[in-house]
Amino acid sequence: MTTAAAAARRVPGPPGRSTRWGRRARFYLPAIAVFVVTVVVWEVVVRSVSIRGFPLPAPSQIVTALVDNWGEGRWSLSRAAAATLFEAVGGLAIGTTVGVAVAFLTSRFLTARELLLPLAIGASAVPIIAFAPLMNNWFGVLNPLSKMMIVAVLVFFPMVVNMIRGLSQVEPAAVELMRSYAASEWTVLRVLRVPNALPYFFTALKVSATLSLIGAIVGEYFGGANDVLGRVVVQSASALRFDVTWAAILLAAATGIAFYLIIVAIERLIIPWHASVRGGDGT
Repeated sequence: MTTAAAAARRVPGPPGRSTRWGRRARFYLPAIAVFVVTVVVWEVVVRSVSIRGFPLPAPSQIVTALVDNWGEGRWSLSRAAAATLFEAVGGLAIGTTVGVAVAFLTSRFLTARELLLPLAIGASAVPIIAFAPLMNNWFGVLNPLSKMMIVAVLVFFPMVVNMIRGLSQVEPAAVELMRSYAASEWTVLRVLRVPNALPYFFTALKVSATLSLIGAIVGEYFGGANDVLGRVVVQSASALRFDVTWAAILLAAATGIAFYLIIVAIERLIIPWHASVRGGDGT
């Protein structure tokens, strides 16, 4: 065997699928192990205490309540989750649309920035529990739009801040190069600023996805239809059915995680060239 051939055999080839899956397993295995141990300890401790009406039921009781109350009944968790998700998605759409529009105006016109940015900062400083009764009075306590507007207020500020950064923090050399070619402001916006703002947009959207469910559920605490997750939590806790309460909380958390993962998948489709997306492929 020649020296070149021996060296070629020692050079490692590109990582295969098994190596990539091995890295992913090593990355996720500690978290999975901690989760399993926590659930087992939780189950054993609660079962050993055995107190009726204990606010923290065992995981097996929570799963049983989730299955038993999934369909029709006093607490239909599937119908409640669908109604809350509808409010969250609607509010996310409203807040995102208004936030992006305000970001484009404030990044383009100095007067709009001076007028709209203080309003956005002021809206973000108001506690959400102060908005909920007002929205219920303005739009009707049974109207899903009242919960959507609460969500929109929560979503608006992170969307505005991130989009303004993405639209304005562009390399000055790139802007000067395009202007040297007599590019119009519309061309600079379309070719340079919007692609630069897309990663910021998806960052804000991922944060807003979880905020939207929080806002919808908090808004439901102050009244509304009974077939929503917020009302299920309040009513089941009042009836000392904490297994149903935690089942609704678990379903809300699972819905939020699924919502977040959907946005991550859309991000990978739209901006596969960005470093954050390309870096995630190797995990």
